Amino acid sequence: MIEADGTISRLFSASTKPEDLKWHMDDEDRVITVLGKTNWQFQFEDQLPVSLDKPIFIKRHQWHRLIKGDGPLMISIHKHARAKTI
Repeated sequence: MIEADGTISRLFSASTKPEDLKWHMDDEDRVITVLGKTNWQFQFEDQLPVSLDKPIFIKRHQWHRLIKGDGPLMISIHKHARAKTI
């Protein structure tokens, strides 16, 4: 679901397979925030996993992944527009 301000809500179901949560990077900066309580985790490349109990800022082209926990995971993703270069 996309909100008026461009924020995206995304649901990962309880049946999401861990092998589907692949390392990836995105083309824009973003902040992800969990909607509700969860024991899912977040991991940046070359760092230990962290809980999702506070918003996480992800830089453009920074490798990261989610680590499956129990039950579903609902997050909001706020993408930051890239600055245009002249």
